[in-house]
Amino acid sequence: MKKIIVIATGGTIAGSGEAGKTTSYRAGTIKVEDVLASIPQIQDIANIEMIQFLSVDSNEMNEQYWLSLVEMINKQASRDEVDGIVVTHGTDTLEETAYFLNLTVHTVKPVVLTGAMRPATATSADGPFNLYQAIALAANDKAIGCGVMALFSSTIYSARGIEKVNNYKIDAFGHNGSGALGYMRDDEVYISTRPVTHHTIYSIFSHEHYQSLPNVSLVTYYAGAPVLLLEAVSRYSEGIVVVGTGSGNFSKQWIDKLEELARKDIVIVRSSRVAHAIVFDEPVFDPDHLFVGSNTLSPFKARILLSLCLTRTKKREEIEQFFKTY
Repeated sequence: MKKIIVIATGGTIAGSGEAGKTTSYRAGTIKVEDVLASIPQIQDIANIEMIQFLSVDSNEMNEQYWLSLVEMINKQASRDEVDGIVVTHGTDTLEETAYFLNLTVHTVKPVVLTGAMRPATATSADGPFNLYQAIALAANDKAIGCGVMALFSSTIYSARGIEKVNNYKIDAFGHNGSGALGYMRDDEVYISTRPVTHHTIYSIFSHEHYQSLPNVSLVTYYAGAPVLLLEAVSRYSEGIVVVGTGSGNFSKQWIDKLEELARKDIVIVRSSRVAHAIVFDEPVFDPDHLFVGSNTLSPFKARILLSLCLTRTKKREEIEQFFKTY
């Protein structure tokens, strides 16, 4: 049988609260061994080795945890006897962790993130079945070379495309218009498409070892938003992702201020608060072509990519190409 490493970071899948209830629980309080113990049939699919990496709510995830997680995944993936890796994670920031790993882990072996919307102590907890399917996916040869994936409610998502779209249903995830990679029926894997953007070993960012990352801030534009917001974050940011309206739009005041910051060597990326948006170069809101469009990335994933880009360059043209490639 395949050997799968399960790396636990906490989250709702390891949460506990009042027996039977789905609310008012604390995330990351149960060990992954206890969740696995509720699905003994998993022993028929893979030999499992468990690592308790963290026990936190996913809102506690940060860049330093990501860097340590990448190091651990790469170390485990380098073992010849290991066939795949599953990471259990809270749902709130799962899409950010998944995308960061997609750009930085250096293996073609399957890496699958999963979690739960109901704590382990709830009636009909969804975590055990998600974990069962995630392990089955990581153990399947069809998943090799698909980049980092996420498995939720029998759906296989790419790390680049996944986004949380609901905060109370167990089918809580969707994708950014690119479509799911495939689906599962119990432990059977059906992959219908593969990522076309660069990932894992095909990502230049996976060839580096990072001690820290440049600071990139998110600033949201809204009707009447003052430029003081931009001035405040510019004091400690090498890059700023602006969450604009529509196609990455904002007021004339903001255009003027952002142009000023761009000329001071702060890299500006235009993104959108619209759920399914594409942000291209725009001569009206960027007349001097000083900014970078986020393409189909959400603002949160654009922040991650920009941070990695800034470890290599501050040239707008080069960063713009990265946003088209990744």
